[in-house]
Amino acid sequence: MGRGGKTVLSAPVELILYWLARVLIGLLQSLPLKCVARLGRFCGGIAYWLDARHRNVALENLRRCFESDRSPRELRELARENFRRIGENYTCAVRTSAMTSDEIEEVLTVHGIERVLGADGKVSGNRIFAIGHFGNFELYARAGSHLPSHQFATTYKALRQPSLNRLLRSLRARSGCLYFERGNDLVALRQALRTQKLMLGLSADQHAGYRALRVPFLGEVCSTTKAPALYSLRYHCPLLVAVCYRTGLARWRIEVGPEIPTRENGRPRSIESITRDMNLVFEEAVRRDPANWFWVHRRWKPEKSRPNPN
Repeated sequence: MGRGGKTVLSAPVELILYWLARVLIGLLQSLPLKCVARLGRFCGGIAYWLDARHRNVALENLRRCFESDRSPRELRELARENFRRIGENYTCAVRTSAMTSDEIEEVLTVHGIERVLGADGKVSGNRIFAIGHFGNFELYARAGSHLPSHQFATTYKALRQPSLNRLLRSLRARSGCLYFERGNDLVALRQALRTQKLMLGLSADQHAGYRALRVPFLGEVCSTTKAPALYSLRYHCPLLVAVCYRTGLARWRIEVGPEIPTRENGRPRSIESITRDMNLVFEEAVRRDPANWFWVHRRWKPEKSRPNPN
């Protein structure tokens, strides 16, 4: 057992998983993208029936948000489609990681890029993007060709298995995006924000721990990271939300929303108010295409009771 009671794989098991992953990646990257998408949807449909734990989480989350609007049958079908989409997104993320920028432009469009530009049509300074687990979210890192003046960057949480973590980093390397590990690379990220022109994407749609902000999302209060608001205020960067939508089989569109105000009457707004506005944009994206979001995550965990200081 490792920290937090999580199982740590033995070296032989990790090695076996590493080579199995290598073989699977090689297979997926050898197939046409639409074949990979269909295979992913098929596997996602199978996972819906086999993975009872995540199926129950998805159904619980969907009932929490849409029970008053949809029948139980509709919610089950939405959960099944969500599993198919997740399968499609994960397998396609492996395939698109090996594609050239020209190939990516054939399957990915970016709308709202003008919202990143200044009044002179240029981009000055850094930009912070709140992003989430919508569509093929690995494609956020491949949108750099639309803003060649800036370096795209994001943060990630390292896998517990070193060899699998290296494999994941190798898949992402072709994107040209900088990846900063949340536990070890924050000093380097802050330095980069001071010295480089960054488009920094921060994932902000999942449970952020029991010390994070608790603000509404889809009708109920939940733990939400304050990182996008905090970085925007600290480094005087405009804050925007970007969402990846599936537009068809193995086709996606990233939409950049309007800038979220971080100042009011010349003064900084509160981190909580900025974060609430960010969640409202995510809510709109979820309601627009519910199957496009990552429902298998426990977004609404109950707040832990805190010890009485007396």
